[in-house]
Amino acid sequence: MKEIVLKGRKNGMLVLLLVILAYILALAGVIGGSFMVEAGGSPALLIGGILVILVAWIPLMGLKVLKPQEALVLTLFGKYIGTLRGDGFYFVNPFCISVNPAAKTQLNQSGDVKTHSVRAVFTGAEGISMSSDMVSKKLSMKIMTLNNNKQKINDCLGNPVEIGIAVTWKIVDTAKAVFNVDNYKEFLSLQCDSALRNIVRLYPYDVAPNVDTTGDGVADEGSLRGSSEVVAARIREEIQKRVNEAGIEIVEARITYLAYATEIAAVMLQRQQASAIIDARKMIVDGAVGMVEMALERLNEHNVVTLDEERKAAMVSNLLVVLCGNHDAQPVVNSGSLY
Repeated sequence: MKEIVLKGRKNGMLVLLLVILAYILALAGVIGGSFMVEAGGSPALLIGGILVILVAWIPLMGLKVLKPQEALVLTLFGKYIGTLRGDGFYFVNPFCISVNPAAKTQLNQSGDVKTHSVRAVFTGAEGISMSSDMVSKKLSMKIMTLNNNKQKINDCLGNPVEIGIAVTWKIVDTAKAVFNVDNYKEFLSLQCDSALRNIVRLYPYDVAPNVDTTGDGVADEGSLRGSSEVVAARIREEIQKRVNEAGIEIVEARITYLAYATEIAAVMLQRQQASAIIDARKMIVDGAVGMVEMALERLNEHNVVTLDEERKAAMVSNLLVVLCGNHDAQPVVNSGSLY
């Protein structure tokens, strides 16, 4: 299905004025015709005026008003005839019907997909209640946001993580959006869920060894936490492939929430703390070894003291204990001989 944009239809005001003029003339004809009938004249003018009053309202059904960034998909006896785009006062075939299967579906900012029906009840002269569907069939061409609910997905290492995304999107082809899928809003929400699962399972939550996230056969440092921009871009591309047939363009996808699932969050926090402690200890040991090497080199350069290998080992041991300890060292004065 290819979109057909209807042009040259912004003559709604002219049609409205003509209908008003027709009613004025018909009313004048009815009044004048009634006098002619009473005077014994022909009733043609009266009958003509009544017929005009009865049918002149039909063109009013073809008047359509659109605001900026709105569109209206029209069908005539089941056949798609075109789409009205842009703001203006339009006139189309009065028997055209606007179509929007997602008119009652709302994508809330919370991520819930809801279907609701807004109906108005009118009471006739005889007390009979009549229901009328008041949902607008117009399509919004604005950039909209779908904030999907958090999902629990296993990463490439099998760890359950909770992740949520926000997707900004817009309709670019109204015919595809209306006719190619049953409900383009629900379709978009479902494809976002599916694409998110397909991409997240390729990445670990944090950097892990021997993990290939790009598919080139070489291990890399990609992760959900450290490569959020890359992951979001891949999610956007994956969603776009799936919604092309629905005439939807994905403007951007962003990760809004990322955390380990509740059942493993405490264990993973302990793991992160242990990893941080190990990294800190490595840094302390590297610095202490460097300081010991520098101390020995400076003592040898200035011939401050000559130490044999046994005394060097004892000095190195003492310095490492002092530098790597968690508490301040307690000094001990040795008043005897070193040897």
